[in-house]
Amino acid sequence: MASLLNTVSPAANLSPKTKRPTCGGFLHSQFPNLRTFSLNKGFSRVSASTQIAISPKDTIFNLPNWRVGRNDQKGKELRIYDAFLHLEYLVGKGQKPEVNQATQLLYDLCKFNKARKAVRVMEMMVGSGIIPDAASYTHLVNFLCKRGNVGYAIQLVEKMEGHGFPTNTVTYNTLVKGLCMHGNLNQSLQLLDRLTKKGLIPNAFTYSFLLEAAYKERGVDEAMKLLDDIIAKGGEPNLVSYNVLLTGLCKEGRTEEAIKLFQELPVKGFSPSVVSFNILLRSLCYEGRWEEANELLAEMDKEDQPPSVVTYNILITSLSLNGRTEQAFKVLDEMTRSGFKASATSYNPIIARLCKEGKVDLVLKCLDQMIHRRCHPNEGTYSAISMLSEQGKVQEAFFIIQSLGSKQNFPMHDFYKNLIASLCRKGNTYPAFQMLYEMTKYGFTPDSYTYSSLIRGMCREGMLDEALKIFRILEENDHRPDIDNYNALILGFCKAQRTDLSIEIFLMMVNKGCVPNENTYTILVEGLAFEEETDIAADLMKELYLKKVLSQSTVERLCMQYDIKELIATGQ
Repeated sequence: MASLLNTVSPAANLSPKTKRPTCGGFLHSQFPNLRTFSLNKGFSRVSASTQIAISPKDTIFNLPNWRVGRNDQKGKELRIYDAFLHLEYLVGKGQKPEVNQATQLLYDLCKFNKARKAVRVMEMMVGSGIIPDAASYTHLVNFLCKRGNVGYAIQLVEKMEGHGFPTNTVTYNTLVKGLCMHGNLNQSLQLLDRLTKKGLIPNAFTYSFLLEAAYKERGVDEAMKLLDDIIAKGGEPNLVSYNVLLTGLCKEGRTEEAIKLFQELPVKGFSPSVVSFNILLRSLCYEGRWEEANELLAEMDKEDQPPSVVTYNILITSLSLNGRTEQAFKVLDEMTRSGFKASATSYNPIIARLCKEGKVDLVLKCLDQMIHRRCHPNEGTYSAISMLSEQGKVQEAFFIIQSLGSKQNFPMHDFYKNLIASLCRKGNTYPAFQMLYEMTKYGFTPDSYTYSSLIRGMCREGMLDEALKIFRILEENDHRPDIDNYNALILGFCKAQRTDLSIEIFLMMVNKGCVPNENTYTILVEGLAFEEETDIAADLMKELYLKKVLSQSTVERLCMQYDIKELIATGQ
């Protein structure tokens, strides 16, 4: 742990990590003196490369108004941080904050993604004798769960209960949902048991979260068993619970069983909703069972269930996928006549199919209609058009995209580089290279942002060797890769669970005189945590923080996100 901060003098060679595959040998062939190494040894080397007036006690004080001032992001963050420090100081002196202000501060800290400080505000409110309202308490629990900090959310609930604040069903539902979202069904069931022992009654939403987690983790059969257990114990699931099971059956390709369950809904006391119909309709259409799909649509009409936008988009997408674009156009027209506004989501499947078939004239016709109806192209539209390149019509695709770009209200250079980034995000990195080639004919010069987009795209699609070769090509063409390019590459390797090679790239970067920034170090710490090397990640993060390479806010976020409890005190 002695070298990640000394970016001027990178450490020497590192020993190989046991039995990890190399990345196609490219890195080692280009840099023969670099060897793969153990994460422990590697990071021991990498880590070395880098007055308020006091009022009488028990009085209620007001916070400085952090919501008034410059409207830029940095100004807002500085004001909210000042308000937090003011609160912390005066509460430490035994005073009480004004409850509405403290509550609003909590909400705003959540809005700025400051989880640790938001939790601290809640702790200070309780510690100073203020009773926070249930809405703010539940909001904070929900915020933590959405961030993936379910463990901290559970700890907060336990602390609040220890202070005598009862937890209601809504708050427990939030915890159950958070655990379910992150694949912790067993913990969710334990929490449900705890909820019932406290005398709280689970509601239909609780059951729906559990059922969805069950089918995603263990399959729909386990979800159906769970539903039987819930009913046997006196639970009362609602239609949403059965819709979850319908979804699970359809996703497992068990459409016949889904149809049977759908037909049994009235017997169970429920009338199918438009959501229920859509779940089954999607499955029938994607399997090409058009006659049954038509019968289902007729039943919707008979049951007085008008189709939704989702219904129309299911039909358009499935028809397009099956090459029936003419019928898809008819459905689109009916959709607009029925009062629904078509979006790019409605047009993109048709455009994609026409491009796949190389029908440029029809693509242009579709785009003209789309723009005439004030429907703006999105990333999916450009990705669909790029499919023309699969038919050898790269220039046609480029000219269509260029025509759309000329109608935008920003410079073509920005449009081009955003297009490349968009294609790479959508998993269309090869078409992105083809578009880039055409762009350069018209004077476009790729910048660092464009190269980083291509690197990220290749890494996302598993082309790690190719991403490395980009660096050689850039250097051969007198372009020196910058920190953003290196960060993109390091992130790609970390996401591929090759943090050992990310460290090699880091050292290569430093050897070439490129100075790492906070983002570089953060990516490496997160890479270790993602590979469950939590102890190494914690040690590295602590040293980086002490050497002022990582900021306090970054440390707080990492501690919360990866449940590194022992560093919370250090990060404050």
